[in-house]
Amino acid sequence: MRKAKDALRIGAMGASTLFTCALAVGLMGYVLAKGLPQLSWELLTTAPSYLEDTVGILPDILNTLYLILTAVVIVLPLGVGAAVYLNEYATNKKLVSVIEYAAETLSGIPSIIYGLVGMLVFSNLLGGSCLLAGALTLVVMNLPTVLRTTQESLKTVPQSYREGAFGLGASKWRVIRTVVLPGCVDGVVTGCILSVGRMLGETAALLYTAGFAHALNGFFSGLGSSGATLSVALYVYAKEPGPGRQEAAFAIAAILLLLTLGIDLAAALVKRQFQRRRL
Repeated sequence: MRKAKDALRIGAMGASTLFTCALAVGLMGYVLAKGLPQLSWELLTTAPSYLEDTVGILPDILNTLYLILTAVVIVLPLGVGAAVYLNEYATNKKLVSVIEYAAETLSGIPSIIYGLVGMLVFSNLLGGSCLLAGALTLVVMNLPTVLRTTQESLKTVPQSYREGAFGLGASKWRVIRTVVLPGCVDGVVTGCILSVGRMLGETAALLYTAGFAHALNGFFSGLGSSGATLSVALYVYAKEPGPGRQEAAFAIAAILLLLTLGIDLAAALVKRQFQRRRL
């Protein structure tokens, strides 16, 4: 009976694994099969024209780059700095526990709620929907992720490393800068890369804050203007009637899927590279 039960458990787990892998591979295969044939140089390098009824996603690509770059520049110092303070400087353990619990709670809040709050706060302060409001909303969304990832990475650095540096006469900040942070940089980089992946696929929050415009803008002018990212453009083209809209939606889906796979691969490679250096 015990062997039969073990075989049944192993069979159930194997079937679950096979179903999950088949579902993931099937979904990716379907999106790539439908989207890759629709990719063209004209689609990637032109702006949409409603007068000529043509579709182009160059503004959406640039808006995505502007938004992600701005969000990362803001969220990375905030998240890493907060994690360093909580792990290395804070002495009130109850307060640290409350902040950690709050960060974990914020990580589970639906993104549509962040979009609503971002619209009421950032969009009103900035005078309407714009990429900067979307970037600030993404900062609030991803700050708990960067904070907790960095904090857990800091905890993996052995306490003996800190004590040895203190024994040599190093100051607190010097120990953190030369011993602690280099010892956990793989976790920091991995958390940052995964946050970029989440920003790349975010749609609900940006619908309220970044807007739907498909106009070409420079970096600084674009931040102050309404703009659709790739994920928002996918939503718009999938719901908008007209020739080439559905094809453009599948093309954008294929681009987002390839970018997400690339980001996950980069995170794995970065982590492996830092692990080899430690060895």
